Amino acid sequence: MSTPEDRTPGEPREGVTPGGPHEGVTPGAPQEPPGTLHEGATPTTPQTTAPSPQHGSPLRADCATDSDGRITFRLPPVPGAHPQLLLRLRPKKGRSETTRHLLDLESDGSDGHRHAVLEPHPALDEGRWDVYLLPEPGAERRRLRPGLRDLRSLVDGHLRDRPAPVAVRIPYVTKDGFLALRAWRRTAHAEARAIDVTDRAMTITARLHGAELHADATVRLRLRGTDTVRTVRPRTDGDARGFSFTVGPGDLADGGGGAARVWDVFVGPTDGVPPIRVGRLLDDVADRKHVYVYPAVETDGSALRPYYTVDNDLAIEAT
Repeated sequence: MSTPEDRTPGEPREGVTPGGPHEGVTPGAPQEPPGTLHEGATPTTPQTTAPSPQHGSPLRADCATDSDGRITFRLPPVPGAHPQLLLRLRPKKGRSETTRHLLDLESDGSDGHRHAVLEPHPALDEGRWDVYLLPEPGAERRRLRPGLRDLRSLVDGHLRDRPAPVAVRIPYVTKDGFLALRAWRRTAHAEARAIDVTDRAMTITARLHGAELHADATVRLRLRGTDTVRTVRPRTDGDARGFSFTVGPGDLADGGGGAARVWDVFVGPTDGVPPIRVGRLLDDVADRKHVYVYPAVETDGSALRPYYTVDNDLAIEAT
């Protein structure tokens, strides 16, 4: 069964293959252990000798994150007296390139290696950022391949409460083997934790970052492409951050005539406040849709299946 389209028109479909939210992936936990030191993809054409960066061979950059959101990049000796690292926000289809961020590559000392530090502030705009070497100001940029990516500090990121605005950046490897960053910047964020699917219903546990829940807080399930909203009363923790809710097929039946429908998940902290998207951003997984896959709840000919969209937001498919 196909899942309705999740991406914003023009958004690159990095790491997404055709099919439903659950297609082609083994159900359950992530396919690789959290905290793995990811090694970058190698070129498809084998190299018989160590190439020189001066002769157009692929350049690789190591990167390491820390718990504050800082990213340190390290490169081998590169040409140019004043090299810089260029981060380019990938434009949507049909749009021109407008947003860039430059970092000076400082010398590490006698070994000739260089490093650049992306500080937590200012936060990057939400989107995908490609990483380039700029040997000299005004020189032709060269896109970088990934070296070692040390993302261990991101694995338990969901355990730390975040202030507003919530800013996230995750280094990852594009499907064509280059280094990039996935960035989110939101006024507030509700981080999904556990999704427990039984034979009658599903229970979702989440935690709010950048805001607090009040006594009149609600979970809002919005039918995509319409103004239809179903409201569920959450169970809240005593710290005004944690909450959970349960839904079954009967809660999201709307007479769709057998067509698949998608309900996007939000939480409203209190009346009169804009609802906050529920998703999963606070770890080391840049593209979650085909990594975290859940079974469906099936009762009386109806089915619900939770899944993550291409933006790592939580949605529920109903059929």
